Amino acid sequence: MTERETTRFIAWSVELRQVHARLREALRVTRDAVAAGQPVGSATRELLLYCHGFCAALDGHHRSEDRTLFPAIEAAHPELAPVLRKLEQDHSMMAHLIGGLQAAVDAQSAPATLERHLEGLAAIMESHFRYEERQLLTLLEALELDAEVDVALGEF
Repeated sequence: MTERETTRFIAWSVELRQVHARLREALRVTRDAVAAGQPVGSATRELLLYCHGFCAALDGHHRSEDRTLFPAIEAAHPELAPVLRKLEQDHSMMAHLIGGLQAAVDAQSAPATLERHLEGLAAIMESHFRYEERQLLTLLEALELDAEVDVALGEF
């Protein structure tokens, strides 16, 4: 194994951590925008950008994992199928919550309503990320996956 190959293998775990960190930061920025307390009407454009951007990034990350990363993990480690099914179930739950948040933003809901949506999504997202990192980071250091990072983990 060459040094470049070793670096690429280890990079999958690093990449996952970095994507999670960027999504956590996007959620924080979105929550800060909602908490600024501006009337939704005057902040609608900014809030739409934050909320839709965050929602698109999170959903894209999960779709990429479901389509590319998880099948590669399952092929190499079939014993992890139950873990991957749990993670996919979390993705489905978060997609439902993202839909609710997007509907609230589109309806120009009050900041308190948006914050409730974000709070629920944040709780599940953080629990999901921690579980995923505990279960998969070590394995990702040796995973052989011939894919671009944005294909396996989503664009962000």
